[in-house]
Amino acid sequence: MDDSQAFLDSLPEVKPGETFRFACHPDVPCFNACCGDLTLMLTPYDALRLRRELNEGSKEFIQGRAEVSTAPDTGFPTLRLKMMDGEGKPCPFVSKEGCKVYLNRPSACRGYPVGRASKLGGEDEIIEQFFLVQEPHCRGFEQDVEWTPETWVADQGLEDYNASNDRYVKLLARQKRAGAAIDGRKATMALMALYQLDNFQRFIRDMNIFSRLDVDEERQQAILDDEEAALEFAMDWVELVLFNECENLRKIDPEETE
Repeated sequence: MDDSQAFLDSLPEVKPGETFRFACHPDVPCFNACCGDLTLMLTPYDALRLRRELNEGSKEFIQGRAEVSTAPDTGFPTLRLKMMDGEGKPCPFVSKEGCKVYLNRPSACRGYPVGRASKLGGEDEIIEQFFLVQEPHCRGFEQDVEWTPETWVADQGLEDYNASNDRYVKLLARQKRAGAAIDGRKATMALMALYQLDNFQRFIRDMNIFSRLDVDEERQQAILDDEEAALEFAMDWVELVLFNECENLRKIDPEETE
């Protein structure tokens, strides 16, 4: 069990349909108090949305905004958002008025104070649980606005984030089941495909990747034009490279081209 899962398991669970009260806005006394001294991990979709908001290339974003490490159980690259130096180590995007990247803020920020844990069930279906993160300083729970986990997810625009993150969970779970971490060369490949989508799109073109895969023309064009489509393909491609099979992607049999 990783540290994040252990942390969530220590919190009170909010079951589907159960209600809680919370609101966060400038009139709440603790406004912005949670936006500092964070270990804020970025999923591939988080990085995509933040890069788009900042209008930065992936190399610039990773070098300037993130700390890269390796997950010991899978060998996959992990990105953590760099906090600012100084008192409280504030998030680089927080201001007195609130979050400067609010429309494309990471999924962990969107979800707060609701933590979401996702894991695979017996037939690789996603099972999700929700927990309340009730920090001592937070006055948001004193506000008279009522939510359920479902209405909170919808209000915070988490649907696309959760869908992409769940696909990533499935990829990581498959690597965990393999019983060994990927090596450094494959980790570098995964970093490019999952977190450097602009470079990955150029790689696809330069290496003529589509010539070896069964990908229809409409999806090919979407992958080259749209980073969301490129990320979906990247997770399929990484799975195919690592395991030589993927439900959503297959190699072209050489005999089919003869």
